Amino acid sequence: MSAPYTSPWMNEELALVRETARRFFETEVAPYADKWKKNKIIDREVWLKAGELGLLCASVPTEYGGGGGTFAHEAVIMEEQVRVVDTAFGFVPGSVGGPHLLLHSATHEQRLKWMPKLATGAYVVAVCATEPGAGSDVKTIRTTARRDGDSYVINGSKTFVTLGRQADIAVIAARTGGEGAKGLSLFLAHTSWPGFNVGRNLEKIGQGSLDNCEVFLEDLRVPAENLLGGVEGNAFGNLMKVFTRERLAISLTAVASAERAIALAVDYTKQREMFNQTLFGFQNTRFRLAECLTEARIARTFVDQLILKLVGGEEVDPATSAMAKWWCSQKQCEIVDACLQFFGGYGYMLEYPIAQLYVDARVQKIYGGSNETLKEIIARTL
Repeated sequence: MSAPYTSPWMNEELALVRETARRFFETEVAPYADKWKKNKIIDREVWLKAGELGLLCASVPTEYGGGGGTFAHEAVIMEEQVRVVDTAFGFVPGSVGGPHLLLHSATHEQRLKWMPKLATGAYVVAVCATEPGAGSDVKTIRTTARRDGDSYVINGSKTFVTLGRQADIAVIAARTGGEGAKGLSLFLAHTSWPGFNVGRNLEKIGQGSLDNCEVFLEDLRVPAENLLGGVEGNAFGNLMKVFTRERLAISLTAVASAERAIALAVDYTKQREMFNQTLFGFQNTRFRLAECLTEARIARTFVDQLILKLVGGEEVDPATSAMAKWWCSQKQCEIVDACLQFFGGYGYMLEYPIAQLYVDARVQKIYGGSNETLKEIIARTL
């Protein structure tokens, strides 16, 4: 048997981070899956534990309380989360997406004020961008922010707000100017302030333990000093930068999920007996798994190339991250579905990890920019 594939960006330091992350997910996360699924929210103490271990904001500069690492540090953490088949702990939105939106948008003083609390887990951040009528096309956001003295008064509604029930602070995208991208600004608000109203917890077909809710902003008064970056109209560019990073994170978790599904299917088919031989003994089984492994490896090497660019200090352009996100999430869904089929009726039972991988996969083609929208971004480069 050939040696297992190792990503070219792995090193000894990252191996130690992986070890820490593996222990964390095995002891602090996986044992509580049933409890969190019932409550539809995780225990808040998990964030503090992750912060204590240095797993939060791993690529945020140490100047702002982060780990000072690279995207590769976040990658090994995400891979270990996938290994235990967990989506309850909102690592990507709470440690990669939200913090980096704040990092890219805020002034130096604003970063010093809020970033360290995110890195320790004392604060959890939510991003309030998506609206009932504005999803992948953020330029159509209708929430308004009107200047009133030394404050802004924000009105509007947001939906699909991940971590909205747990968050202490929220980054809010609102319109301070005219139509289009140039009229959008970002604000930092405490979720306890009057006018920040958390609505119902949304029922999803997958990721049932990850809280996702509606938020209603009713005359929410935010101090002018909480305008991120200190100037109006800079939201769109900063959102796009973070979306590029988020799409790479989705690509990575998609590949890791496909690889996990293949491993589960190989193990199961080598044990399951049918017609006096193992299921793996059938040529059709081996050929289908070979196809899945090949497609997953192609996706893996694509994502590895992009991670190497980030580690080397280069930027990943929006079109390339869009290619990675749509391709990897599409292959994730196809591969997980193919692997589930080998489990027969057991694959339809949520107590089996393969079933959890299946229901959690579908949204990967939607959030972070729908795959159809991403193809349009790619097409514009032709």
